[in-house]
Amino acid sequence: MKTALITGVTGQDGAYLAEWLLNLGYTVYGTHRLTKTPDIWRLEYLDILDHPQFHLHACDLTDFNSCKTLIKQISPDEVYNLAAQSFVGLSFKEPFMTAQITGVAVLNLLEAIRIIKPSIRFYQASSSELFGQVEEIPQTEKTPFHPRSPYAVAKLFAHWSAINYRESYGLFATCGILYNHESPLRSKEFVTRKITHTVARIALGQQDLLVLGNLDVSRDWGYAKEYVVGMHRMMQHDVADTFVLATNRTASVREFTDLAFQAAGTDLIWEGTGLNAFAIERKSGQLRVRVDQNFYRPCEVGTMQGDASKARDLLGWQANTRLEQLCQLMVQEDLRRVEKGVPF
Repeated sequence: MKTALITGVTGQDGAYLAEWLLNLGYTVYGTHRLTKTPDIWRLEYLDILDHPQFHLHACDLTDFNSCKTLIKQISPDEVYNLAAQSFVGLSFKEPFMTAQITGVAVLNLLEAIRIIKPSIRFYQASSSELFGQVEEIPQTEKTPFHPRSPYAVAKLFAHWSAINYRESYGLFATCGILYNHESPLRSKEFVTRKITHTVARIALGQQDLLVLGNLDVSRDWGYAKEYVVGMHRMMQHDVADTFVLATNRTASVREFTDLAFQAAGTDLIWEGTGLNAFAIERKSGQLRVRVDQNFYRPCEVGTMQGDASKARDLLGWQANTRLEQLCQLMVQEDLRRVEKGVPF
């Protein structure tokens, strides 16, 4: 059976992908950052940490020699690069760190593969943030890029590095431009999980108010567990290519918030616009949502909507979970966690 290396395996996508590959019979090696106590709760949640074919390694991907050692020791058939500094907001505060982890680390991996084992199939986790100030809706693989954050700029460097190694050296380097994909395994630093976790706390009487930034930003939100299947299918395709994975449906942060409260049995009444927007609970009249300018980004991206027809036609992949179902899934899991006092 095949051997896969997943960088960033402790994250949402890494954990779901590891679970999927293990179920297919792969031997899976996963990397995490060089910390004393890696954040392994997702691996425990999916019950794969003690799987006999799963192996966890610490690695500094920003160090080229570490990358070479990793590739040489494991000698994988497939490498899925999911490691990144993935918080867009933080990238404005930590642009140099973001550039190293999200951008330069990818070059280290590609060069290590070229030198040691060029037959390896490589997957680069690109992002819809590459499109930034979009020139068309929906976006396809041919839509021009216009990144609007240090995170997106670093992802653009990584994306084009993969394509350059594909074209220059013949490496199988494929890129997945994934739109926002959420799940109960999301970190609470992401707005969707912040919303569902806070809604659960409000429903259980542990919090009164949800404070958000720009409510009018619209995103194409799908279910992460389905998106990792698309990653794997890209790697089984005959040739390396670039694919968009998306639902082709958008919803604003306001709409996502509305759905999350509804999943907890609460209806909201919205008033105001922009920084003056707020929402009250219909039944009690209590203030439940307000806006804080501190949560706005320096350079915001408006509406993101992806066209995944290429992935559907060539890979047989499509998103099947509707946003209403996704909100319900996340809120119900957060209700369970909050009630039991689970910290993540």
